[in-house]
Amino acid sequence: MAAPVVSMQQLLESGAHFGHQTHRWNPKMKPYIFGDRNGVHIIDLSQTVPLFARALEFVNSTVAAGGKVLFVGTKRQAQEPIAEAARRSGQHFVNHRWLGGMLTNWKTISGSIKRMKTLEEQLSGDTTGLTKKEVLQLTREKDKLELSLGGIRDMGGVPDIMFVIDANKEELAIKEANTLGIPVVAILDSNVSPDGIAFPVPANDDASRAIRLYCEAIAIAATRGNQDRQASFGVDLGAQEVAPIEPALSEPVVAEPVAAEPAAAEPEAPAAATDTAEQAAEGERQIDA
Repeated sequence: MAAPVVSMQQLLESGAHFGHQTHRWNPKMKPYIFGDRNGVHIIDLSQTVPLFARALEFVNSTVAAGGKVLFVGTKRQAQEPIAEAARRSGQHFVNHRWLGGMLTNWKTISGSIKRMKTLEEQLSGDTTGLTKKEVLQLTREKDKLELSLGGIRDMGGVPDIMFVIDANKEELAIKEANTLGIPVVAILDSNVSPDGIAFPVPANDDASRAIRLYCEAIAIAATRGNQDRQASFGVDLGAQEVAPIEPALSEPVVAEPVAAEPAAAEPEAPAAATDTAEQAAEGERQIDA
């Protein structure tokens, strides 16, 4: 199956074209900037669309060849979409805190995962030989491990692709991926550096609706890749009791109605982005201190 396509309209409606305030930009993102409006950089979505399509095709073909995708997004508004997309597509995720050495020291991490599974078995069985205090301590240890490692419990080794929301916040994860030669697909806002990113996707990395759009697209690409792989082994997908689920990526995102602003003198956003979409998206942006 072909990889999904995210359209210019979908990106505009989710607010993906709004960068950060102009004084907070990273000059290395200049090639991807369309202009600025009211002191905010506007990202050139005419570049985002083909770059995202290229990234999605890479994810699709890699999973079809048996590869694994690691979704990484630990900022508040990315945690839920990252986990949902990874679970839906049968992939893996980190959405709490990136532990140093999570990839480069996989032997130690795999030992911690084994410990987590052992605790789960122990606590789900007969605990009559343990005191209440011991049960509480073991439960807390298990919960702590689950929070950090639950999303990679079945990864079985380092991934073949890393997908990242917010390259600044996930700098350590990207460095580890680069050290191991793992290609990185990353959403790049106007305040980040594209260095070390094999598949850059210039777009807003703060708006919740935009983040969900990116995650769903990657999930669909991975799901279709997995379906292609199963088909290559002669698996009859039509005979499955439960059909593979893909999120409805084609459904438009509707901006909440707000009062329109007067027209500004600065360059307009590509494809005639509306002030209504601008206000709705900026209402969601979480500007870092």
